[in-house]
Amino acid sequence: MTLTESSQSLDELLKPRRLFRRLIAVIADLRLAIILLLSIALFSISGTVIEQGESVAFYQQNYPEDPALFGFLSWKWILILGLNHVYSTWWFLSLLVLFGSSLIACTFTRQLPALKVAQRWKFYQEPRQFQKLSLSTELKTESSSSLIAQLEKKGYKIYQENQAIYARKGIIGKIGPIVVHVAIIVILAGSIWGALSGFLAQEMVPSGATFGIKNIIEKGLVAASPLTKNWLVKVNRFWIDYTPDGKVDQFYSDLSVVDKEGAELDHKIIHVNKPLRYDGVTFYQTDWGIAGVAVQINNSPVFLLPMAQLSSKGSSRIWGTWIPTKPDLSEGVSLLAKDLQGTMLVYDKEGNLTSAVRPGIPLEINGVTLKVKDLIGSTGLQIKSDPGIPFVYTGFALLMLGVMMSYVSHSQIWILQANECLYIGGKTNRAQVSFEREFLQIIEEINEAQTPTLSVANEIKN
Repeated sequence: MTLTESSQSLDELLKPRRLFRRLIAVIADLRLAIILLLSIALFSISGTVIEQGESVAFYQQNYPEDPALFGFLSWKWILILGLNHVYSTWWFLSLLVLFGSSLIACTFTRQLPALKVAQRWKFYQEPRQFQKLSLSTELKTESSSSLIAQLEKKGYKIYQENQAIYARKGIIGKIGPIVVHVAIIVILAGSIWGALSGFLAQEMVPSGATFGIKNIIEKGLVAASPLTKNWLVKVNRFWIDYTPDGKVDQFYSDLSVVDKEGAELDHKIIHVNKPLRYDGVTFYQTDWGIAGVAVQINNSPVFLLPMAQLSSKGSSRIWGTWIPTKPDLSEGVSLLAKDLQGTMLVYDKEGNLTSAVRPGIPLEINGVTLKVKDLIGSTGLQIKSDPGIPFVYTGFALLMLGVMMSYVSHSQIWILQANECLYIGGKTNRAQVSFEREFLQIIEEINEAQTPTLSVANEIKN
């Protein structure tokens, strides 16, 4: 093999390595990281502005094509771009992966090498080396013992080689940025894992019913089906507290987690901002409704009728049902209710208001005695499983720790004893004013320690 052929073979072997290094350099570029971070922030904001996980009809009603929001954003584009579930779209997850890769590359190519350099001690052997330091001076003394004592008192770690001394403190400040990078990577990993393995569901459950999680709105690619859970949830009771003026103050759900045989595994009364957590699944109280009404005609057994929410032009919600007053269903009345406080309106078949009734009070109508026993409320639950949450919380804890560590100044001081002089110089990466004060204080204390020694020496000489 000729020299030229050997050189070509070597170039072919080194080419992939060079391409890899160029790729790492591009990924680790600070400008790319900033662009990715701004993109993630922008799409995250869009996920808070545009409602997530709603039905197609909801987006058609709230984001019509004419007029489109901002002139172009209609329900079609929201569905096409996946803006109705931003945090689980492939492009958003790709941004997270790319940003995490940028942080990892930056950590290994910049932060870790910078830490290794900071951990090495180096000595200045020539007085001229002190001229390049931001702070430097020289003292007419041949002893450095008092200076070493002052540095140790202020927390410096001392390294000495013959007449040269190197002192440093605050190496933790160099570790802080690495911890920050690791924390952000952990947060990103937790977010990605949560999007891939979690699910979001909603259930509207009548009081007294037992249910399994079925109405799934979103589900990650590798998420286990909630139907495989070996437990169910029972709504023991649902109720609402009202303010004196009749407005909803708070609504509550008494929930029990039960196994297949009905044995209770967990129990909690939940309300808004106080969820139930069990087996990695969180149950949030988000809504309420009226599921049905228990009625009695004359002396008949009490029977249940479902109530449906009716469309209304106003902001208030209304539920209604039809109650037959004859066995052949030829006659009946309509019953309307707007809340669970008990007052209901009764309309005849022509749509005329005939009476207002409360539970337990009999009403004579169409030749029969109608008695409304009770209104049955239903609880609206948002059910969420996010296995990435522990990683996200851990990442945020590390992030706060890393930020605090990063504020610690990394200070360095060099000392050289030469030509019957003591050369002193130093620098720091932050808190320059504080370091200057500390440096001057050390010099002053050395001068004060020298003054009595010089006085005694002069007396002996005289």
